Order: sequence, then structure tokens, then C-alpha cells
Amino acid sequence: MEMIRNLVAEHKSGKTVGITSICSAHPLVIEATFAHALGRDAEFVLIEATSNQVNQDGGYTGMLPADFRAFVEGIADRLGYPRDRLVLGGDHLGPNAWTALPADQAMAKAEVMIADYVRAGFSKIHLDCSMSCADDPTPLPERTIAERAARLCRVAEDAYTGDPARAPVYVIGTEVPVPGGAAEDLDTLAVTTPESALATLDMHRALFAESGLQAAWERVIATVVQPGVEFDHMKVVDYDPDAATALSEAIVPVDHIVFEAHSTDYQSARALAALVRDHFAILKVGPGVTFALREALWALDAIERETVPADQRANLRGTAIARMKAEPGNWRKYYHESGDALDLQLQYSLSDRIRYYWPDAQIAAAQAVLFDNLREHVPPLPLLSQYLPVAYAAVRAGTATLDPIDLIVAHIGATLDAYYGACNPNA
Repeated sequence: MEMIRNLVAEHKSGKTVGITSICSAHPLVIEATFAHALGRDAEFVLIEATSNQVNQDGGYTGMLPADFRAFVEGIADRLGYPRDRLVLGGDHLGPNAWTALPADQAMAKAEVMIADYVRAGFSKIHLDCSMSCADDPTPLPERTIAERAARLCRVAEDAYTGDPARAPVYVIGTEVPVPGGAAEDLDTLAVTTPESALATLDMHRALFAESGLQAAWERVIATVVQPGVEFDHMKVVDYDPDAATALSEAIVPVDHIVFEAHSTDYQSARALAALVRDHFAILKVGPGVTFALREALWALDAIERETVPADQRANLRGTAIARMKAEPGNWRKYYHESGDALDLQLQYSLSDRIRYYWPDAQIAAAQAVLFDNLREHVPPLPLLSQYLPVAYAAVRAGTATLDPIDLIVAHIGATLDAYYGACNPNA
């Protein structure tokens, strides 16, 4: 994909630029992403779906890859964002969703998924075969990971039939933090060693060549490493540039490849800028933006309690907590508290597992009532200043209205600002 390759080339030439990857399927997050990009005339927007979120079986969103593309493009069209400035990516594409199966079966399903993503127009493909399947050893040998990645790359190459200049770009690498944040308490993290990062590249390069994928290797734009950033339920491990100096320097002489950093959610603007400067030029964010969405929804719930009669309130917050407790499948393995402490985790954990519940019919209905209530009982500015100060500032500046969706979009925009500033320090 030309736009990404050009930006990576700019970074490799010495320009401090980066790419923000938005990993979310929530329509308000995607709307906020497009609105933010339009407000800053961003060169392009990168939105990614994960293998457990979108696949040929529907994933947890119920969407096939082609469905996700149509969903995102529909939002772009409504907001007037040009489709030719939208890039779609697939994250953790491999056997992750089918690890309960033997490896042969899981990889066969991964092959179908990869082909479906490419045929649907996804042009940034993360080849991730780092997970062990039912009959695999744990951990999986590095060579097996790379062999499987090359196998899936061959499927992707065969599935693509368009303009060679727009052929997919690839991300490799296996040192990925747990999707959605760590489940255990964290204080520090081991940064990937330069030797490990370069060995991963060397092995993949050799196996791509053995598979006749030299042309595809020229479109490998990044490798995933651990720069020492992560978050657990209640705290963030911040980026320490000094700890990552050797790793950062190791990628400089490697042609056409930068680092991709996962779990950059909740990093400060300063830390994000340092990551891009240090060649972690692709910054992925997911829970960080849906956490901001939840903040805005809870703020609107609080404003409703101040302005709407009790018998007319949506009670979104109470409904969401009740539904999470009634259907604990998306959080039971991660949250282990009880009583008030569990309520705290359900709502405020940085892993933000509440994001899986927004499509729930009862929660969606409560959200719709909340929005209707706040359109009828328009929030006064002092309450907006109290509960949503960023959105208040946007309203005062004339860049947002008092409509609840505008207020949410403005609040999420503050999170996106930090990423935009890091990736475009001279804008």
C-alpha cells in the first residue's frame, strides 16, 4: 500500500514521522477518528480489525472482513472522508482464534481468513503465528512461527489480484503484549533485545526467500517488538527511552522496516513522541480510545442524573454493569475481585473489557434513550465544564455542538491528539 510505504520511507530517510493505527470496531470511535483526521487534514487514516474480532466465522463483532470494510466506509462516506485516504489493516492474523484446534486445522482456517482479508481490500497485514495450537509445544519454536508466517504470506500474495503498486504490506514479529493489556500486575517489562529483534528479521527473510516471496519481503514494513510499554488493570508501564536505546539503534540500518509498538494505550504525549523518534514508528491503540468512549458515556450518564427526571433516565451505567455481570464471558478470566472492587474493575480497568458489551441490545437501547434525553434536556455549559471539560472547550471554540455524539467525538479526540502530535511533530 503506497501511502504507508511512502511514510515508512520518509521515516527511514530521517524524518520524524509515524503512523497511528486505530484498532476498534466501535462506530463512535471510528467516527471520532475520521472527524479528527478531517480537522487536521491528515494524509490518511489507518483502521485495523483483529483476527478474533473479524473473520470468516464472524468473530465477536459478527462481521466478515468485507462487512467490516463496508461498515467503516459507510461511516467515512457519512462524514465526507475520502475513501482513497482510508487504509484498512488486519491485526494478529493467524491461528489465534482457533488455537483449541490442532495446528493443521487452525492454520487452514487462518489461510481462509487471510485470503478473505486481502480480497476485501485490507492492505496492511500482520502475520502473527506466535500462538501454540492444541497439538503444539509451548512456547512455539521460533522457526515454526516464521514458517507459518511465510505460509500465510503466500496465501495473501495469491489472493491479491490488483495493481502491483497497491499490493499488501506486511508486519511480522511475535514479541507482542497480550491483546487488551496484561491480566497480572506489572511494574517493569523486559525490552526486546537487539539480537532477538534482528534474529527474527533474519529468519523471516530467509524463509520468505525459500518460499519464493522475495517480492513480498520488500513490502514488509515493520516488525513487532516490546519497547517496554504495557498496562494492567490499574496502572501503566511508561516508555523509558534509555532502556530501549540499543533496540532503537538496531533497526536503523535495516532497509524499509521500522518497529511497530503494541499496547501504547495510555502512554503520555511525551512518551508517544519519544517512541516515534526512536523508530517505533507505528503506534497501535485500541483500549485507550474505547476507554475514552466509556469516560464520555459515564459523563453523559452523570449529566443525565443532574438534568432528567428520575423516571425518564436511561440508567446506561447501571444497565451496562448489570449486563456484564449477567454475561461474564468476556471478563471472567481477567477480573478476579468481588463486590465493590469488582464493580470498579468492570467499569474502570485499563484493559477496558467493557468494550465488548457496547453492542448488547439492552445497553444499546439504554444508550439510545440517554442520547434522546440529552437532546431534549440540552446540557447547560456549567455541567459540561464539570463532566466533559474537553468537549466543553470544543463547544466554546465552535468545533462541536451540544449533541451527545459530538460531545463524545470531541472527548475521544483528545486521546487522538496525542497520537497525531507524536506522529506529526512538525504539523
